[in-house]
Amino acid sequence: MSVFGYLPKTKLSVTPDSPVFTGETVNLKCVIESYSDWRYEWYKDTDRVKNSYTVNGDTLTIRGATKSDRGQFWCRGQRDERPNSSQESERIDLAVNDFRPKTKLSVTPDSPVFTGETVNLKCVIESNRDWRYEWNKDSVKLQSSELYTVNTDTLTIRRATESDAGQYTCRGQRDGSPSSSQESNQIDLAVKALLGSIPDQERAAEVKDLVLEHDELPVERALGMQWCTSSDSFRFKIHLPDKPCTRRGILSVVSSVYDPMGFLAPLLLPIKLILRNLCQEKKGWDEEIHEKECRTWMKWLTDLDKLLELRLNRCFKPAAFGPTNTAQIHNFSDASQDGYGVVSYLLLSNDRSEKHVSFLMGKSRDAPLKQITIPRMELTAAMVAVKIDRMLKEELEVPLMESVFWTDSTTVLKYIESDALRFKTFVANRVSFIREATTSSQWKYVNTAQNPADQASRGLKIQSFMESKSWFQGPSFLREEVEWPKQPEQWPYLTEDDVEVKTSAAVSCTNSNECTDPLNQLFEYYSSWHKLKKAAAWILQLRRKFRHLSEKRKELEQNIQQNENDPEKCRSIVEQQMVMYRKNLEKRILTVEDLSRAEIELIKYSQKQTYMEEIQALQLAGSRVKKNSSIFKLDPYLQGDVLRVGGRLNRSAMPEEAKHPAILHKQHRIAHLILHHIHQECGHGDLEPKPELTSDPAGAALAGNTVTLTCRMNLSPGWDFYWYKHTLNSEKKTETNSNRVKIDSVSDGGQYRCRAGRGKPVYYTQYSDALWVNITVSPKAVVTVRPDEQVFRGETVSLRCDIKWTYTEWTYRWETEGTNYQYNSTSTQELNISSVKDFHRGKYTCTGQMGTQSSQRSDAVTLNVSAEAQAAVRVSPQPWLTEGDSVTLICEVTVSSTGWTFSWFRDDDHLSDSSRGAGGSYTLSPAALQHTGVYTCRAERGRPAYYTKTSNTQPLWITGVSTSVSLVVRPRRSQHFSSDSLSLSCEDQTNSSGWTVRRYTDRNTEDCSKLTGSTCRLVSLSTSDSGVYWCQSESGEKRHPLNITVHDGDVILESSVDPVIEGHTLTLHCLHRSTISSILRADFYKDGSLVQNQTTGEMIITTVSESDEGFYYCKTERGQSLHSWISVRVSAASSSLLVTGVVVGSSVCLLFFLSLLLMWRYKKNKDQQRNINQTSVPNKSAQSQLENFPLQSADSDHIYNDVTEVNKRDKDDSKPLTDVTYSEVTVKKKMDKAKAESNNVTYSEVGKRGKKCKSKGEIEFFLKYSISRMI
Repeated sequence: MSVFGYLPKTKLSVTPDSPVFTGETVNLKCVIESYSDWRYEWYKDTDRVKNSYTVNGDTLTIRGATKSDRGQFWCRGQRDERPNSSQESERIDLAVNDFRPKTKLSVTPDSPVFTGETVNLKCVIESNRDWRYEWNKDSVKLQSSELYTVNTDTLTIRRATESDAGQYTCRGQRDGSPSSSQESNQIDLAVKALLGSIPDQERAAEVKDLVLEHDELPVERALGMQWCTSSDSFRFKIHLPDKPCTRRGILSVVSSVYDPMGFLAPLLLPIKLILRNLCQEKKGWDEEIHEKECRTWMKWLTDLDKLLELRLNRCFKPAAFGPTNTAQIHNFSDASQDGYGVVSYLLLSNDRSEKHVSFLMGKSRDAPLKQITIPRMELTAAMVAVKIDRMLKEELEVPLMESVFWTDSTTVLKYIESDALRFKTFVANRVSFIREATTSSQWKYVNTAQNPADQASRGLKIQSFMESKSWFQGPSFLREEVEWPKQPEQWPYLTEDDVEVKTSAAVSCTNSNECTDPLNQLFEYYSSWHKLKKAAAWILQLRRKFRHLSEKRKELEQNIQQNENDPEKCRSIVEQQMVMYRKNLEKRILTVEDLSRAEIELIKYSQKQTYMEEIQALQLAGSRVKKNSSIFKLDPYLQGDVLRVGGRLNRSAMPEEAKHPAILHKQHRIAHLILHHIHQECGHGDLEPKPELTSDPAGAALAGNTVTLTCRMNLSPGWDFYWYKHTLNSEKKTETNSNRVKIDSVSDGGQYRCRAGRGKPVYYTQYSDALWVNITVSPKAVVTVRPDEQVFRGETVSLRCDIKWTYTEWTYRWETEGTNYQYNSTSTQELNISSVKDFHRGKYTCTGQMGTQSSQRSDAVTLNVSAEAQAAVRVSPQPWLTEGDSVTLICEVTVSSTGWTFSWFRDDDHLSDSSRGAGGSYTLSPAALQHTGVYTCRAERGRPAYYTKTSNTQPLWITGVSTSVSLVVRPRRSQHFSSDSLSLSCEDQTNSSGWTVRRYTDRNTEDCSKLTGSTCRLVSLSTSDSGVYWCQSESGEKRHPLNITVHDGDVILESSVDPVIEGHTLTLHCLHRSTISSILRADFYKDGSLVQNQTTGEMIITTVSESDEGFYYCKTERGQSLHSWISVRVSAASSSLLVTGVVVGSSVCLLFFLSLLLMWRYKKNKDQQRNINQTSVPNKSAQSQLENFPLQSADSDHIYNDVTEVNKRDKDDSKPLTDVTYSEVTVKKKMDKAKAESNNVTYSEVGKRGKKCKSKGEIEFFLKYSISRMI
């Protein structure tokens, strides 16, 4: 006997959590911790629950909860075996509230809005999350379409029309509790014409009394440029005066075209070129121009009427764009041999990260008559772009970012980048202007194909101009900065052999605090007083020699001019005699007197540099030097312009130089040289050792590095070292014999010296010889990435460090920021990552190392690593085609566009001609039936190859003009209600078998699920049955694809499932699910615009044309149908009739021409034989008759020749008789009796007979014979 000490516990849970809201479904679940086979008992408060609740096993369900369902719920279990019951569960208080979250609807911009604006309605629910939003207009549920776009809580109406006016509401639905929100407030959206917002008192007089809702608004004009006030747009309607085709007439007409913004710049350039050519040819103002140019001019005038179709928005920013975050001007420039052009665009972005590009200004100029090079033209265009940018910044009332300038000329970019070279005047002036207004970082490269200014520099014809989107909307890449053209890592260096660079000699320049006097440089150059005196003596001797030669030349000129009056001859004689005189001039050597004079001159020069104020004071009679002078106590005086020491020794017997020595400043270079010389003369040379100054590196140093100077000398410890840069006045002291000099720029180079000293007073060694330290601008390293900076996990990535430098033995150092990647080697030029991972993501830089010198660090290159690459395919213009159309499939890789090669697949099979689309575009032209299928693409790049994921599927459906196999749909319409039945069958006119129905739905290609033979029967349709159906043979041929749409709504549009033949009648019905008949009241729309408002429920287009092609749908008070594409096909009969007409017309013209030719030859022959009598030979046989019978007789008034059946056959011809149809040629002659001999008119009649001929050869012989006799 088993005894149970406790009953199993019971746990009760509720979903959703309490409180719940009225209308919700509530589930209570009873869980017993052990045993099985329980029967569950449910209680509310104290009573067993009633049958109004649904019980399924351990779950109690309350559907559509109401307030009466409030209370305490609990449960317990019962079973047949022991334990036969469980414990009671805890009580759950179920609260049912009728509260639902409030919903608020707002609209941007505020109502009323204007036609053409974009309107955003936002639905905000005060609590909870995961809402699905329902939108209603005038109590009718809205469906997402081309005009109504739903993005979570926002409904967007694009290009609002007056039909969009109405009352809008929204509410939310969700899976949790609460399951729905309250209905929002109503928004009354009013859509008005643009000028409705302008107050009456601010309107012009001519529009003040207009009723804007009904009256047509006027158009403001300015010399052909018009402002359409109703649409707030510009257009052109040019009424040109009738002018002669002369230079004056053309100039008058072109000058009357008012285009201040440059909208028509590409259109006007060709006519400006005509005027330039006329000026170059020196045509007179009223002289007729060449016929070719006149035709071009007249064609241009005729085509101007097409400008009526041009509409340009006046406002730079769309009305619904909202507040602007950033604004930036993009200026494009280009030049060609014909002219140059500039165009500017305004790029705006808002809070929603939306971008908008507006045309600001365009300008084109024809090339000057004096031919200049294309680079100069490109530079001129760049300068004009800067001028326009400066003007636009002054006029635009918006805060602007830094402007961006685009050019396709790498030469211009190199000119702007280079600041180390001197250019010729033309280039220098323009480069200087550009640099003053912009920085080099603002200039970017764009290839010619993407440069809209190329159109302004070459000109466009009217048709190309009207179709040009890039001119008015800017290049497509502007809207996303990541799509901007990749800039080259480094432009090629501009070399000195460029034609625009001035040739110059290389000059080393050093900065010095003192004046760079040539004599000071001479003092610094020599380290020996004796050598300096010799150099000065030679200079003084050379000066005396030049003076003597000058005086001699003057003497000769005076003597020769007395006897010779010819200046040229006089000058020649003087030159000859001077040459002879210089040759005979005695070559002198230096003497002691020369050295003494040189010593005095050197001392005088040094004194003028250091004691100029004292010398000027002593030169005044009776003056003495000032007491504050450093030499006042020496009682100085002047002797022969030499400043000497005074005193009381003037009566002594000492030599004059000893009594009154010359005064020298202790820091002057000459004083140091003299002291050094005296030491050497007195044998004190060993007391002043001379150090040797060396540098590391020994050669040229790179700016940005350090140079180590070493003062080498065998000295005992305790010496200090003194360092001098440029001059001896700048001194730096160190305790060691090495000095590290930081080289910041080229100016830090120059002349360095050193010496050592010790003790007090300091005993100095000699100065070292001067050491020149040459500084060169350090090259900058450049990092390039292959295949791209944007890579994907698993790709092979190679980073290369390049340095433009003649020295090639670099070692390389790689550094990263934001990555944990560790390198195996830091000295290689290439950094290879075989399989890139997420941790490789970061910024990479490199530096070159050459001994102790290093290059500039490269700019950081950011390596972005993404997940697996995904290819995406799209189609242009559309996937539904008629046989013979053209279509292009475009394959792209998301977030990357560099270095990819693309492969193409149809129905998962690799295309044999896939290489045609390796560049990303696969074009079928013309498209054929066998091209029908589901296309995908895949991209690869690198070695080893890295493959992207296969793209999304893109089906192409090609329908034939006529096909033997048809897909028959019953009922025969494209839209069907869910739960209805549908039959599709393949009918083959050739009665061949093997055709089945296949379909494509949501990326899957499959056989029809209910297939019997060639017939597919779908009994209960669902939305998953929507797709494209076609007939497919056993060999894989696809025929007659049709689009079938299943709608679970209440309204569908009944339309033809096949394309409509042009010229036929099209009938559309709006059907309701409950009646499957036309609805009496329905609105029909085409491409989002209301077409007809019918009370019969149908719309009839009696004669269909190509303009009727588009998306159609209908709307009633019961709902709205889905969209159906109505395709219009040109009738095959009309095409064949056109071809037949062309062929027949061409044949008739050819026969008529041949007849005229034969008549002319006949008349010519007759004139030649007019005086020759011809006689007839009796016919002996048919053959002789054919050979000898003439076509005319000179004395006969009428000429007849009937070509009849030829009965003769060749003897050897054994071929049976064949039916031959040939032409009967009758030549007649009509003559007026009065003028029978002077008026001969010959004509021919061509008839057709059916004859029985013996052979084809006889017919050919007969025709040849007849024609030969006629000519």
